[in-house]
Amino acid sequence: MDFGFADEDEAFRGEARRWLRAHLVGAYADAAGRGGPGSEHEAPRARREWERELGSGGWIGLGWSEAYGNRTATLTQQVVWAEEYARARAPGRMGHIGENLLAPTLLAYGDDAQKRRFLPPVARGEELWCQGYSEPDAGSDLAGVRTAAVRDGDVYRVTGQKIWTSLAAEADWCFVLARTDPRERRHRGLSFLLVAMDQPGRIEVRPIRQMSGTAEFNEVFFDGAVARAGHVVGAEGNGWRVAMGLLARERGVSTLVQQIGFAAELAEVVETAIRSGAVLDPVLHDQLVCQWAELKVMRWNALRTLGAAGDAGAPSVAKLLWGGWHQRLGELAMRVRGAAAALGPADWTAEAPYALDPMQRLFLFTRADTLYGGSDEIQRNIIAERVLGLPRVER
Repeated sequence: MDFGFADEDEAFRGEARRWLRAHLVGAYADAAGRGGPGSEHEAPRARREWERELGSGGWIGLGWSEAYGNRTATLTQQVVWAEEYARARAPGRMGHIGENLLAPTLLAYGDDAQKRRFLPPVARGEELWCQGYSEPDAGSDLAGVRTAAVRDGDVYRVTGQKIWTSLAAEADWCFVLARTDPRERRHRGLSFLLVAMDQPGRIEVRPIRQMSGTAEFNEVFFDGAVARAGHVVGAEGNGWRVAMGLLARERGVSTLVQQIGFAAELAEVVETAIRSGAVLDPVLHDQLVCQWAELKVMRWNALRTLGAAGDAGAPSVAKLLWGGWHQRLGELAMRVRGAAAALGPADWTAEAPYALDPMQRLFLFTRADTLYGGSDEIQRNIIAERVLGLPRVER
């Protein structure tokens, strides 16, 4: 398979580089490299404004229909833009949930009114989204959600709790998987609702403090929150199909972007190993080489499966590959530093008693890589049942 890019893609790459160079200035330059996984709390104001900057430049929603205010772009050009964005170390996206999760779902399952209402503000960088899936008793087991949505005339009243919700404090909207038919069980009787977050007294967001000392995730409590009946995507009771369709689209171009960041982290770990002399240890040297080779394989696999929306196993394979790889990288980041990895920063203060350097944060954050977004066990079940046709696990 040819993994190269055509001439028109390289021309598009040049345009992307010029735009990023011209616009990554001032506060946006100060926010460069900030706001990614493990540091989503950083520079929120500049990153929110940066979404509008991207929208005005036509860089959000590449490949959508021009009816929603976007430029046309092929799938390979979307990859090019994502790669250049990562290489420029542009600020971590606050709009990625709306652009990469909600929008493809609306394009596939939403009605015309929903597309007209919600896609243009996402494309302009004006409205941010969060995802209301996991619950305290239904994390990877998504079919076990208990959040209820009761029809009340032209609206639904949503009551329940969601957890591990990224960007909940900043989001304007949340797409919520809720149970609209209490008589049904498991994946039946669920609906996919679009809920406005600005409902004081009906929606409460509580940050979850992690062992890294920061709070990238949140608990969200719904107490009779209102969702319009016209904001149910894919019809009432069809939420499981819509939710699964969203997850199938979750790991596409974004996987390739993620790998650019992985490559930068690996380069830093290698440089640390050279400075500390750990690279002379044959075991550590072998592990570093394996990490490099596996990252190459992940890229080729992502390119090979790009656009394979009908491949039920592709997203799960990708998640299994990068989750374990990134976790092993975090462990390597500590090993190559030896005992120094356990030391705190020299500028420790009582006001910041738990400050971490990037490699320490990498290690702690990657402990969750094989859990969030669907645990390794769940991914293996999906591959076994939906791809290999093995008997379903008893639940």
